[in-house]
Amino acid sequence: MSSGQSLSRSLLKLPTTLLVKGTPIPSNPIEDIGIDINKPIIYVLPFRSNIDLLTLQTHAREAGLPDPLSPLEIQGENLKRYVFISSRPTLLQNDSHVPSDSIATFTDLLALHHHDQELDVQVIPASVLWGRKPGKEGREKPYLQPMNGLQKAKAVIVSGRDCLVRFSPVVSLRHMADSHGTDEAIAHKLARVARIHFSRQKLAASGPNLPQREVLFRRLMQSPAIDKAIQDEAHAKNISIEKARKAAHDIMDEIAADFSYSMIKEGSRVLRWLWNRLYQGLNINNASTVRRLAQDGHEIVYVPCHRSHMDYLLLSYVLYNEGLVPPHIAAGINLNFFPAGPIFRRGGAFFLRRSFKGNKLYSTIFREYLAELFSKGYSVEYFSEGGRSRTGRLLTAKTGMLAMTIQAMLRGLNRPVTLVPVYIGYEHVMEVSTYAKELRGKQKEKENAGLVLRTIRKLRNFGKGYVNFGEPIPLNQYLNEQVPSWTQDIDPMGATKPQWMNPLVNKLATKMMTHINDAAATNALTLCATALLASRQRALSRDTLINQIECYLNILRNVPYSNTSTVPDDSAENLVNHAESLDKFVIESDTMGDIISLDRNQSILMTYYRNNIIHLLALPSLIAQMLIRQQKLSVEKIQENVALIYPFLKQELFLSLDSEQLTEKVTHYLDELQRQDLLSINDGMVTINQAKTQVLMLLGRTISETLQRYAIALNLLVENPELGKSDLETKSQEIAQRLGRLHGINAPEFFDKGVFSALFVTLKSEGYLDSDGECHVEQTKRLARKLYSMLYPEVRLTIQESIYQYDQHLVK
Repeated sequence: MSSGQSLSRSLLKLPTTLLVKGTPIPSNPIEDIGIDINKPIIYVLPFRSNIDLLTLQTHAREAGLPDPLSPLEIQGENLKRYVFISSRPTLLQNDSHVPSDSIATFTDLLALHHHDQELDVQVIPASVLWGRKPGKEGREKPYLQPMNGLQKAKAVIVSGRDCLVRFSPVVSLRHMADSHGTDEAIAHKLARVARIHFSRQKLAASGPNLPQREVLFRRLMQSPAIDKAIQDEAHAKNISIEKARKAAHDIMDEIAADFSYSMIKEGSRVLRWLWNRLYQGLNINNASTVRRLAQDGHEIVYVPCHRSHMDYLLLSYVLYNEGLVPPHIAAGINLNFFPAGPIFRRGGAFFLRRSFKGNKLYSTIFREYLAELFSKGYSVEYFSEGGRSRTGRLLTAKTGMLAMTIQAMLRGLNRPVTLVPVYIGYEHVMEVSTYAKELRGKQKEKENAGLVLRTIRKLRNFGKGYVNFGEPIPLNQYLNEQVPSWTQDIDPMGATKPQWMNPLVNKLATKMMTHINDAAATNALTLCATALLASRQRALSRDTLINQIECYLNILRNVPYSNTSTVPDDSAENLVNHAESLDKFVIESDTMGDIISLDRNQSILMTYYRNNIIHLLALPSLIAQMLIRQQKLSVEKIQENVALIYPFLKQELFLSLDSEQLTEKVTHYLDELQRQDLLSINDGMVTINQAKTQVLMLLGRTISETLQRYAIALNLLVENPELGKSDLETKSQEIAQRLGRLHGINAPEFFDKGVFSALFVTLKSEGYLDSDGECHVEQTKRLARKLYSMLYPEVRLTIQESIYQYDQHLVK
């Protein structure tokens, strides 16, 4: 380093310390992007800048990475640990080029790899982004270009507290040398690839330029599809074209977002305060996958589950703080009330009515607006469930927005489109008590400012929040697999709706919801709720509760549900202590220790949290329930029984296993339960360990209510095979309600008519009902008897008595 450079950096250290407070992305680069700190490391920066280098130095040290200003010693040679890809422009000269010393450094490193086959220098692209304002259409983004001294000084003063320090995935020079050679031409190629990388990276962080709303409206009005819809509207309602155009403009004004970077920036500060007040921490997982998609130029469509109105805010906040652009969010028109509506709109919300039916002008404008967002590269977010889940389970997806996404692709988009499923979970959902009242029949309260104020007054510590990004679904690839000829249906006018559209969208919707459930996050409260609700009295001793949580943790850790689900690292005892601190339980003590229980009201509310993760434990719970009722079963019989019931669980709970994977998974669960000493396997026979029956019994009861519902419907169908689908659903619901009252079952979804409706869809798809709804009695009887064998005697008797009374009523 020259003495001039050393002096310059020394002089810059103090102002950099005072003015700059960067955010590292990712927050833990060593773990998140797989950096091996035992190998030599060199940093690549986009522009020659001492300020950037000093800012990088601060964050590299904090992350446990080598100091970029320290020398890199390899085979006795001292090299710089950083290179710049572009020179710095001056006041008189604006063009930039790759500095010759950077090319020399790359060349020297490649030569060292040529002579030492064991050497592997890790190249870490690192950039400092000063502000992320997208800017307006037709204007250059200055921070995507190298800056001269005055420009950089202004950027530091204006955006020093709003800068990102981005660490990108490692590039192995060993791999480059082995794959492409080690001559100087490869060094130039490295520099060119790095330039492209940084350009994409910064665009991913700021997003495309934003249009003026009126400019956007004028562009939409020129769309042939909207122009035709306006003419049709004028003709159908016998009004003038100008009046129809005004109606179209009003619809656009109602729908369109008014995205404001300033709102996002300031809103992030407010939300940081809010999360700190509400939650003890936010757990974010798999965000690196989304960053990679954004950098590779994908059109990203976020499809989260919907638990709370907090979801809108939380996901945008997380994405912004993960160095990504907050999406445009499809929000229900019910949220467009003052003052929330204008705030949401400037935060990226665009509003849609609950139904488009019978309004061709509205549906055309909405579809064209969505296509415009996609074509310009704005990420989009919509909640496919259509509303917040009142039970804690995923709802069946509404397919309207998904269909419009496919239709936008059929307009001929020039970038790949990828769905990113997102699981959002909480240890406390602030609306959960309201949900319970609505499920008992109370009218849903319309969103308004008073409701917001009442909610704010209730703000308190709600435990932890979770945002898990699931496995992405690349739609271009999906369409290529499902409909290889789909590109033949591309229509720039957007008027085409191919015959394959509806069945494909329905199949895709199920896949999407399954990927959301695959990314589920277990936490202290969901685990404790699952254990306590499995107890008949909704009460367990502290030691028993800890043992039960330990059983769940071992199952989830040793037989992972999926690659994207997460399990707490804490011990069972620490998780129970944390759950207690959330003030949900009744804790009483006697001479033998603490008893933890749920009162009646909390028992109902806790079903919500259990239902968040019930799918994770469905299969081991089913196995446990079989064994508790039979005491001893062959492995073959267990596999057979699981295969018989699994299609119903898969449909209802959006389970991800295919039937061909089922046998292997069941074997893994049996091995794990044996490892926990809950059962033993000898000569193909499985026997329960009587000394640990309680743990296995509580595990089995997690799924027992689901089996009871199946037993009600199947046995009712066997006794009355002539009943139609509607009558079967209604009567099954009535018997479930009676069973719930007699046996203290307070889970709201237990007698949900929608659950029975889904059950009958599966009965048809599995061949228990034919295409005309006629029952295959013998096949249905076998399943009904199997279900009865898994129920406790008193429950079975109640179901039999209820069906008998119904039959007697029919006779009369």
